[in-house]
Amino acid sequence: MWKHIASNGLTLIGVALFLIGGVILWGQGSYTAEGPLDEAVCLRVEPGSNMRRVTAQLDEKGAIASPAIFRMGADYTDKSSLLKAGSFLVPAGASMEEIVDIVTRGGASTCGTEVVYRIGVNQVQTVVRELDPATNDYVEAAKFLADEEPAARYLEVREESDTRYRVAVAEGVTSWQIVNALNGLDLTGADLEEVPEEGTLAPDSYEIRPGDDVATIVARMDERQDEILEELWAERQDDAPVNSPEETLILASIIEKETGVAEERRQVASVFANRLERGMRLQTDPTVIYGITRGQGVLGRGLRQSELRAATPWNTYVIEGLPPTPIANPGRASIAAALDPDDTDYIFFVADGTGGHAFAQTLDEHNRNVARWREIEAQRAAEQEAAPEN
Repeated sequence: MWKHIASNGLTLIGVALFLIGGVILWGQGSYTAEGPLDEAVCLRVEPGSNMRRVTAQLDEKGAIASPAIFRMGADYTDKSSLLKAGSFLVPAGASMEEIVDIVTRGGASTCGTEVVYRIGVNQVQTVVRELDPATNDYVEAAKFLADEEPAARYLEVREESDTRYRVAVAEGVTSWQIVNALNGLDLTGADLEEVPEEGTLAPDSYEIRPGDDVATIVARMDERQDEILEELWAERQDDAPVNSPEETLILASIIEKETGVAEERRQVASVFANRLERGMRLQTDPTVIYGITRGQGVLGRGLRQSELRAATPWNTYVIEGLPPTPIANPGRASIAAALDPDDTDYIFFVADGTGGHAFAQTLDEHNRNVARWREIEAQRAAEQEAAPEN
């Protein structure tokens, strides 16, 4: 009898172990299997949160098949105590194992809100953007200019610990404009009193953190420009129209200010290369403007004839060759164009009314292009004058 009882007991234990093993295997399979999400979602983990709260958030979003298995999996892999605060993108179909890794891995937030401070030639703009997890694209939530009242949404996200911040510097902005804009932000730490040399700051997008000193941010821009210049100078053409990295920045800055059309940069560069080779003056308006403003703001009007004739170190209607310094901070593409211009016979160009330029090899051809541009200007002026009457 006892043998029978013992035999049945062993059988029951075996069955129980088998069932337990099956449950464990099922749980492991569920933990690593594809999740129920049809579309990606953004999960925000508040500072001081715990795995129980995060589990409830995920369950509410329909991201996990079993809250119990999710928490057991996090506990079993010793990750429950590694939870990180932030906003995290949970992809469609993410397994519970993958989600645990996402919220415990650390690093920068991968979802949520970012603030971009755009430093342009004519204005400084703050833009609040929020990631749409379904499309993985940022959607503009608010924007305002530096001299306007901050948008309400901006003030809200400034209070959120996981908001990310970037400074985006446009090509052709001067060093003074960059420093002046950064000093004016309500996010940065200590101001920078001394303006870096013109042309030495790379137009690009830079991640920043609240409290970063302006000098720290500017140093990164300076380092980036050094890297770009060193790389492109090493790859320069033998017949490049410049003789040093310093001259490269000067010519690139003029190219940058003369055209906003990417496809034209090397053509514009060819005009200046041909003029330098022939001993002609560059005669470019942006250098005259820089001689007036010294890069501190925008002139905001047309040039006067007296200003075109006035002697300044930057007035290329008066001086021979290149001016002594860059007139703005050129981007990578303009630096590359200065070191490798198109092979053309162009020595003139003028606006063509489309945003680009009409190029010419002879003065007669150039004069015809100028006459067409004058007609376009006159027509636009007449249309503007007539507009209020309509």
